[in-house]
Amino acid sequence: MNLKQHIRQIRDFPKPGINFFDISTLIGHAEAWRTAVERMTELVKPWRPDVLAAVDARGFLVAAPLALPLNCGTVMVRKSGKLPGKVKSHSYGLEYGTDIVEIQDDAVKPGQRVVILDDLLATGGTLVAASTLLRDSGASVVGAACLIELAFLKGRDKLEVPFTALLSYDNE
Repeated sequence: MNLKQHIRQIRDFPKPGINFFDISTLIGHAEAWRTAVERMTELVKPWRPDVLAAVDARGFLVAAPLALPLNCGTVMVRKSGKLPGKVKSHSYGLEYGTDIVEIQDDAVKPGQRVVILDDLLATGGTLVAASTLLRDSGASVVGAACLIELAFLKGRDKLEVPFTALLSYDNE
């Protein structure tokens, strides 16, 4: 099955000049979504994760179904102010300003093998921030994976962990 046929591209969203890769059409098609989850599971399995770190918000959609066949837990890496209780935070730079990612204080245990999951890798900033936060919390970040990689943005080059993607786009 060609999963790229199930990814809708929306030009000029969320602002002019951006080509948005929309996974809504993938997750809305049961057979395509099942195939994507099965293929992602096979990509992540060799890393033998104890826990999957799901990046807010579409990373939740990717990590949750993978956790079941991989027999591991899932933790949420969220934007600032979205998690209850005590949290650990990491601030990182954006093109214009900064952003913050957080996990709950007890989300990972020292030495746990963690794989970070998101829907899409663009410039790599969010995955780098999540990786830093998880490592600073004592986790062993053994890899990162996304449904889609926008290879032309070279985000993979910024990552300090092994990375894989189910689908890759080489140009806009």
